[in-house]
Amino acid sequence: MEIRKRVLTTLNHRQPDKIPYNINFTLAAREKMVKYYNDPEFDKKLGNCFCKLSTEPDGAWQEIKPDIWRDQFGVHWDRSVDKDIGVVCNTAITAETFDEFVFPNPNDPSRYAAYSKIIKDNPHGLYFSSIGFSLFERAWTLTGMENLLMYMITDPDFVHRLMDKILDFNLRIIERACSFDIDIMHFGDDWGQQNGLIMGADMWREYIKPRVKKMYGLARSKDKFVSIHSCGKIDEIFPDLIECGLNIFNPFQPEVIDVAKMKETFGQSLTFYGGISTQQTLPYGTPAQTRDEVRRLLDVVGKNGGYIASPAHDTPADARPENIAAMIDVLQNQ
Repeated sequence: MEIRKRVLTTLNHRQPDKIPYNINFTLAAREKMVKYYNDPEFDKKLGNCFCKLSTEPDGAWQEIKPDIWRDQFGVHWDRSVDKDIGVVCNTAITAETFDEFVFPNPNDPSRYAAYSKIIKDNPHGLYFSSIGFSLFERAWTLTGMENLLMYMITDPDFVHRLMDKILDFNLRIIERACSFDIDIMHFGDDWGQQNGLIMGADMWREYIKPRVKKMYGLARSKDKFVSIHSCGKIDEIFPDLIECGLNIFNPFQPEVIDVAKMKETFGQSLTFYGGISTQQTLPYGTPAQTRDEVRRLLDVVGKNGGYIASPAHDTPADARPENIAAMIDVLQNQ
Protein backbone atom coordinates (compact mmCIF):
# COMPACT_ATOMS: atom_id res chain seq x y z
CA MET A 1 0.00 0.00 0.00
CA GLU A 2 1.56 3.34 -1.03
CA ILE A 3 1.84 6.08 1.59
CA ARG A 4 -0.95 8.22 0.16
CA LYS A 5 -3.43 5.35 0.15
CA ARG A 6 -2.31 4.34 3.63
CA VAL A 7 -3.04 7.81 5.05
CA LEU A 8 -6.40 8.14 3.32
CA THR A 9 -7.35 4.71 4.64
CA THR A 10 -6.56 5.69 8.22
CA LEU A 11 -8.27 9.11 7.85
CA ASN A 12 -11.41 7.24 6.81
CA HIS A 13 -11.13 5.09 9.96
CA ARG A 14 -10.23 1.87 8.24
CA GLN A 15 -7.26 -0.34 9.09
CA PRO A 16 -4.25 0.32 6.84
CA ASP A 17 -1.57 -2.29 6.18
CA LYS A 18 0.83 -0.19 8.29
CA ILE A 19 0.25 2.82 10.53
CA PRO A 20 1.35 5.98 8.71
CA TYR A 21 3.79 8.21 10.55
CA ASN A 22 5.36 11.65 10.36
CA ILE A 23 8.46 12.75 12.30
CA ASN A 24 9.64 16.35 12.48
CA PHE A 25 12.66 17.71 14.33
CA THR A 26 13.78 20.86 16.07
CA LEU A 27 17.02 22.20 14.62
CA ALA A 28 19.08 20.89 17.52
CA ALA A 29 17.52 17.42 17.41
CA ARG A 30 18.07 17.16 13.68
CA GLU A 31 21.75 18.09 14.11
CA LYS A 32 22.11 15.31 16.70
CA MET A 33 20.61 12.76 14.34
CA VAL A 34 22.78 13.86 11.42
CA LYS A 35 25.78 13.02 13.61
CA TYR A 36 24.19 9.83 14.93
CA TYR A 37 23.49 8.43 11.46
CA ASN A 38 26.47 10.20 9.83
CA ASP A 39 24.00 11.21 7.15
CA PRO A 40 23.07 14.86 6.48
CA GLU A 41 19.97 13.74 4.55
CA PHE A 42 18.69 11.03 6.90
CA ASP A 43 15.35 12.79 7.33
CA LYS A 44 14.58 12.52 3.60
CA LYS A 45 14.63 8.73 3.98
CA LEU A 46 12.25 8.45 6.93
CA GLY A 47 9.09 7.62 4.98
CA ASN A 48 7.08 10.53 6.38
CA CYS A 49 3.48 10.63 5.21
CA PHE A 50 2.94 14.39 4.81
CA CYS A 51 4.18 16.92 2.30
CA LYS A 52 3.74 20.29 3.99
CA LEU A 53 2.93 23.40 1.96
CA SER A 54 3.39 26.77 3.61
CA THR A 55 0.98 29.68 3.27
CA GLU A 56 3.61 32.29 4.14
CA PRO A 57 4.78 34.76 1.47
CA ASP A 58 8.32 35.24 0.24
CA GLY A 59 10.30 37.23 2.79
CA ALA A 60 7.89 36.40 5.61
CA TRP A 61 10.79 36.36 8.07
CA GLN A 62 13.55 38.97 8.21
CA GLU A 63 16.46 39.09 10.65
CA ILE A 64 16.43 42.75 11.66
CA LYS A 65 19.10 42.43 14.40
CA PRO A 66 21.29 39.53 15.47
CA ASP A 67 18.86 36.79 16.60
CA ILE A 68 15.84 39.12 16.30
CA TRP A 69 13.46 38.11 13.51
CA ARG A 70 10.44 40.04 12.24
CA ASP A 71 7.51 38.06 10.85
CA GLN A 72 5.03 39.12 8.16
CA PHE A 73 2.80 40.79 10.79
CA GLY A 74 5.61 42.92 12.21
CA VAL A 75 6.00 40.79 15.35
CA HIS A 76 9.59 40.52 16.61
CA TRP A 77 10.91 37.16 17.78
CA ASP A 78 14.03 36.76 19.92
CA ARG A 79 15.75 33.55 18.80
CA SER A 80 18.88 33.91 20.90
CA VAL A 81 17.83 30.83 22.93
CA ASP A 82 14.99 29.12 21.05
CA LYS A 83 16.35 28.89 17.50
CA ASP A 84 13.20 27.28 16.06
CA ILE A 85 10.49 29.78 17.01
CA GLY A 86 11.76 32.31 19.52
CA VAL A 87 10.08 34.55 22.07
CA VAL A 88 7.91 37.55 21.17
CA CYS A 89 9.67 40.75 22.21
CA ASN A 90 7.44 43.61 21.00
CA THR A 91 3.78 44.64 21.05
CA ALA A 92 2.42 45.21 17.55
CA ILE A 93 -1.21 46.05 18.43
CA THR A 94 -3.05 47.57 21.37
CA ALA A 95 -6.74 48.36 21.68
CA GLU A 96 -5.85 52.00 20.95
CA THR A 97 -3.78 51.29 17.82
CA PHE A 98 -5.87 48.49 16.31
CA ASP A 99 -7.52 50.64 13.63
CA GLU A 100 -4.12 51.81 12.37
CA PHE A 101 -2.65 48.33 11.98
CA VAL A 102 -2.35 46.99 8.41
CA PHE A 103 -2.53 43.23 7.92
CA PRO A 104 -0.36 41.53 5.29
CA ASN A 105 -1.88 40.63 1.94
CA PRO A 106 -3.49 37.15 2.04
CA ASN A 107 -3.63 37.13 -1.77
CA ASP A 108 0.11 37.62 -2.27
CA PRO A 109 0.79 35.09 -5.07
CA SER A 110 4.15 34.12 -3.59
CA ARG A 111 2.28 32.32 -0.80
CA TYR A 112 1.14 29.68 -3.27
CA ALA A 113 3.75 29.94 -6.03
CA ALA A 114 5.36 26.58 -5.28
CA TYR A 115 2.14 24.56 -4.88
CA SER A 116 1.53 23.45 -8.47
CA LYS A 117 5.12 22.32 -9.10
CA ILE A 118 5.46 20.44 -5.81
CA ILE A 119 2.15 18.65 -6.35
CA LYS A 120 3.02 17.82 -9.96
CA ASP A 121 6.47 16.52 -9.00
CA ASN A 122 5.07 14.33 -6.19
CA PRO A 123 1.87 12.78 -7.56
CA HIS A 124 1.66 10.22 -4.75
CA GLY A 125 2.06 12.73 -1.92
CA LEU A 126 -0.43 13.62 0.77
CA TYR A 127 -0.56 17.42 0.77
CA PHE A 128 -0.93 19.41 3.93
CA SER A 129 -1.39 23.20 3.65
CA SER A 130 -0.74 24.95 6.95
CA ILE A 131 -1.67 28.21 8.67
CA GLY A 132 0.48 28.58 11.76
CA PHE A 133 -0.58 30.83 14.65
CA SER A 134 -4.02 30.77 13.16
CA LEU A 135 -6.27 32.59 15.67
CA PHE A 136 -5.60 32.76 19.42
CA GLU A 137 -1.86 32.54 18.83
CA ARG A 138 -1.97 35.20 16.14
CA ALA A 139 -3.93 37.48 18.48
CA TRP A 140 -1.62 37.08 21.45
CA THR A 141 1.57 37.43 19.42
CA LEU A 142 0.22 40.75 18.18
CA THR A 143 -1.00 42.07 21.55
CA GLY A 144 0.98 40.08 24.14
CA MET A 145 -0.27 36.98 25.94
CA GLU A 146 -1.04 38.66 29.26
CA ASN A 147 -2.64 41.62 27.50
CA LEU A 148 -4.93 39.44 25.39
CA LEU A 149 -6.11 37.42 28.38
CA MET A 150 -6.88 40.64 30.25
CA TYR A 151 -8.62 42.13 27.20
CA MET A 152 -10.88 39.06 27.13
CA ILE A 153 -12.28 40.28 30.45
CA THR A 154 -11.87 44.05 30.28
CA ASP A 155 -12.43 44.78 26.58
CA PRO A 156 -14.29 41.94 24.85
CA ASP A 157 -15.31 44.21 21.97
CA PHE A 158 -11.65 44.75 21.04
CA VAL A 159 -10.95 41.01 21.22
CA HIS A 160 -13.90 40.24 18.95
CA ARG A 161 -12.77 42.88 16.45
CA LEU A 162 -9.20 41.57 16.46
CA MET A 163 -10.32 37.95 16.10
CA ASP A 164 -12.67 38.89 13.26
CA LYS A 165 -9.83 40.63 11.43
CA ILE A 166 -7.66 37.52 11.80
CA LEU A 167 -10.58 35.33 10.73
CA ASP A 168 -11.12 37.35 7.56
CA PHE A 169 -7.40 37.05 6.72
CA ASN A 170 -7.49 33.29 7.33
CA LEU A 171 -10.63 32.70 5.26
CA ARG A 172 -8.92 34.29 2.27
CA ILE A 173 -5.88 32.06 2.80
CA ILE A 174 -8.08 28.95 3.09
CA GLU A 175 -10.04 29.84 -0.04
CA ARG A 176 -6.87 30.22 -2.09
CA ALA A 177 -4.97 27.25 -0.64
CA CYS A 178 -7.96 24.94 -1.10
CA SER A 179 -8.17 25.86 -4.77
CA PHE A 180 -5.12 23.61 -5.22
CA ASP A 181 -5.19 19.84 -5.10
CA ILE A 182 -4.30 19.59 -1.42
CA ASP A 183 -5.72 16.99 0.95
CA ILE A 184 -5.58 18.62 4.38
CA MET A 185 -5.99 22.17 5.67
CA HIS A 186 -4.00 22.38 8.89
CA PHE A 187 -4.22 25.03 11.61
CA GLY A 188 -1.71 25.71 14.37
CA ASP A 189 -3.22 27.33 17.47
CA ASP A 190 -2.07 26.31 20.96
CA TRP A 191 -4.98 26.62 23.38
CA GLY A 192 -3.77 24.32 26.17
CA GLN A 193 -1.36 23.98 29.02
CA GLN A 194 -0.58 20.93 31.16
CA ASN A 195 -3.76 21.27 33.23
CA GLY A 196 -6.35 22.54 30.78
CA LEU A 197 -7.28 25.37 28.47
CA ILE A 198 -5.27 28.58 28.89
CA MET A 199 -8.36 30.82 28.68
CA GLY A 200 -10.85 28.28 30.03
CA ALA A 201 -13.65 26.55 28.15
CA ASP A 202 -16.17 29.39 28.48
CA MET A 203 -13.90 31.96 26.89
CA TRP A 204 -12.74 29.46 24.26
CA ARG A 205 -16.38 28.99 23.28
CA GLU A 206 -17.01 32.74 23.21
CA TYR A 207 -13.97 33.94 21.29
CA ILE A 208 -12.55 30.98 19.41
CA LYS A 209 -15.20 28.36 18.66
CA PRO A 210 -17.44 30.47 16.34
CA ARG A 211 -14.45 31.47 14.22
CA VAL A 212 -12.93 27.99 14.19
CA LYS A 213 -16.28 26.69 12.96
CA LYS A 214 -16.18 29.11 10.00
CA MET A 215 -12.59 28.21 9.10
CA TYR A 216 -13.12 24.47 9.35
CA GLY A 217 -16.43 24.75 7.56
CA LEU A 218 -14.87 26.52 4.60
CA ALA A 219 -12.14 23.88 4.27
CA ARG A 220 -14.65 21.04 4.59
CA SER A 221 -16.85 22.68 1.92
CA LYS A 222 -13.86 22.30 -0.41
CA ASP A 223 -13.68 18.55 0.38
CA LYS A 224 -10.51 18.90 2.44
CA PHE A 225 -9.70 17.18 5.72
CA VAL A 226 -9.20 19.58 8.65
CA SER A 227 -6.34 19.26 11.14
CA ILE A 228 -5.51 21.25 14.28
CA HIS A 229 -2.32 21.39 16.32
CA SER A 230 -2.96 22.47 19.88
CA CYS A 231 -0.60 21.57 22.68
CA GLY A 232 -1.88 20.82 26.14
CA LYS A 233 -4.87 19.23 27.82
CA ILE A 234 -7.82 20.31 25.70
CA ASP A 235 -9.82 17.07 25.54
CA GLU A 236 -12.81 18.77 27.24
CA ILE A 237 -13.51 20.56 23.95
CA PHE A 238 -13.15 17.51 21.65
CA PRO A 239 -16.96 17.38 21.25
CA ASP A 240 -16.91 21.07 20.22
CA LEU A 241 -14.14 20.47 17.71
CA ILE A 242 -15.97 17.50 16.21
CA GLU A 243 -19.08 19.69 15.92
CA CYS A 244 -16.96 22.32 14.12
CA GLY A 245 -15.81 19.76 11.55
CA LEU A 246 -12.37 18.69 12.82
CA ASN A 247 -10.89 15.48 11.39
CA ILE A 248 -7.34 15.30 12.81
CA PHE A 249 -6.06 16.26 16.26
CA ASN A 250 -2.37 16.83 16.97
CA PRO A 251 -0.12 16.56 19.02
CA PHE A 252 -2.01 14.16 21.35
CA GLN A 253 0.29 14.53 24.37
CA PRO A 254 0.28 11.33 26.46
CA GLU A 255 1.47 13.21 29.55
CA VAL A 256 -1.79 15.18 29.74
CA ILE A 257 -4.29 13.15 27.69
CA ASP A 258 -5.20 9.48 28.21
CA VAL A 259 -4.53 8.35 24.65
CA ALA A 260 -6.26 4.97 24.96
CA LYS A 261 -9.37 6.50 26.53
CA MET A 262 -9.52 9.25 23.90
CA LYS A 263 -9.24 6.67 21.13
CA GLU A 264 -12.07 4.66 22.66
CA THR A 265 -14.26 7.73 23.21
CA PHE A 266 -13.64 9.79 20.08
CA GLY A 267 -11.89 7.41 17.70
CA GLN A 268 -14.88 7.11 15.37
CA SER A 269 -14.79 10.86 14.71
CA LEU A 270 -11.19 11.98 15.14
CA THR A 271 -7.88 10.80 13.75
CA PHE A 272 -5.16 11.27 16.34
CA TYR A 273 -1.72 12.43 15.16
CA GLY A 274 1.14 12.27 17.68
CA GLY A 275 1.16 10.43 20.97
CA ILE A 276 4.84 9.48 21.38
CA SER A 277 6.08 11.09 24.57
CA THR A 278 8.44 14.05 24.09
CA GLN A 279 8.34 15.07 27.76
CA GLN A 280 9.27 11.71 29.25
CA THR A 281 10.12 8.76 27.02
CA LEU A 282 12.24 10.28 24.24
CA PRO A 283 14.42 12.42 26.55
CA TYR A 284 14.53 10.21 29.66
CA GLY A 285 13.57 6.67 28.67
CA THR A 286 15.61 3.85 27.21
CA PRO A 287 15.52 2.44 23.68
CA ALA A 288 13.58 -0.56 24.99
CA GLN A 289 11.01 1.66 26.68
CA THR A 290 10.72 3.73 23.50
CA ARG A 291 10.11 0.64 21.39
CA ASP A 292 7.48 -0.62 23.82
CA GLU A 293 5.64 2.72 23.85
CA VAL A 294 5.63 3.05 20.07
CA ARG A 295 4.40 -0.54 19.57
CA ARG A 296 1.65 -0.04 22.15
CA LEU A 297 0.43 3.10 20.38
CA LEU A 298 0.43 1.32 17.02
CA ASP A 299 -1.57 -1.56 18.47
CA VAL A 300 -4.02 0.38 20.65
CA VAL A 301 -4.53 3.77 19.01
CA GLY A 302 -3.82 2.44 15.52
CA LYS A 303 -6.49 -0.24 15.67
CA ASN A 304 -9.19 0.28 13.03
CA GLY A 305 -7.40 3.31 11.58
CA GLY A 306 -7.64 6.85 12.85
CA TYR A 307 -4.00 7.17 13.92
CA ILE A 308 -0.88 8.83 12.51
CA ALA A 309 2.13 7.98 14.65
CA SER A 310 4.43 10.83 15.58
CA PRO A 311 6.26 12.40 18.50
CA ALA A 312 3.88 14.65 20.43
CA HIS A 313 5.62 17.69 18.96
CA ASP A 314 8.70 18.33 16.84
CA THR A 315 11.35 16.03 18.28
CA PRO A 316 12.99 18.15 21.02
CA ALA A 317 16.64 18.96 21.55
CA ASP A 318 16.87 16.86 24.73
CA ALA A 319 15.59 13.65 23.12
CA ARG A 320 18.25 10.92 23.25
CA PRO A 321 19.50 9.96 19.77
CA GLU A 322 19.32 6.25 20.57
CA ASN A 323 15.66 6.66 21.57
CA ILE A 324 14.87 8.58 18.39
CA ALA A 325 16.55 5.83 16.39
CA ALA A 326 14.54 3.16 18.24
CA MET A 327 11.30 5.03 17.45
CA ILE A 328 12.23 5.32 13.77
CA ASP A 329 13.16 1.65 13.59
CA VAL A 330 9.79 0.48 14.95
CA LEU A 331 7.85 2.79 12.66
CA GLN A 332 9.78 1.85 9.54
CA ASN A 333 9.69 -1.89 10.20
CA GLN A 334 6.04 -2.48 11.03
